[in-house]
Amino acid sequence: MNSYVTGPVIKALREKKKATQKQLADKLSVSDKTISKWETGRGLPDLSLLEPLSKALGVSVAELLSGEQITNQNRSANPLRGKFYVCPVCGNVIHAMGEGSFHCCGVALPPLEAEEYDGEHAVRVEEWEGRSFITMDHPMRKDHYISFIAQVRFDRVEVVKLYPEQIPETTMAHWPGAEFYAYCNRHGFFRIKP
Repeated sequence: MNSYVTGPVIKALREKKKATQKQLADKLSVSDKTISKWETGRGLPDLSLLEPLSKALGVSVAELLSGEQITNQNRSANPLRGKFYVCPVCGNVIHAMGEGSFHCCGVALPPLEAEEYDGEHAVRVEEWEGRSFITMDHPMRKDHYISFIAQVRFDRVEVVKLYPEQIPETTMAHWPGAEFYAYCNRHGFFRIKP
């Protein structure tokens, strides 16, 4: 992680729960003076207390460390309203049914926001024998490449990982009404119009 929990975060989360320092201290089996020290920056909670502290404050450990509370607005778990996350260090791809707090390689991952494809490189999506065949005129060098292509429909997600020096094409099951996306390591996340 690139940050550690801070006093103002602990205080804000405690106050949001309408708990006193004493009430929080009792849940963690520490003194209220300890909570006061944390909140005023004269001390930090031990690593072994992060999980119990996050549970007592009603947040995840990642939210406690980042200071940002995440609320999933996609309660119906509709994949079309889901989010993609990509690690800039290792290229790990995560799809979540809603917004969450994800970290990889010590980096907090922001949700990707899809841009409309600007047409810089030609993209073709053709239906062929019940399959969608996607081809792209895009560089596939180690410094500039398409990392993945995804197909998303209201009830499912399919992701195909691509690598540098690979041909930027794939086939996927043909799903009527699906949306297609691609992620370029230089230009970001974009929606493909079939």
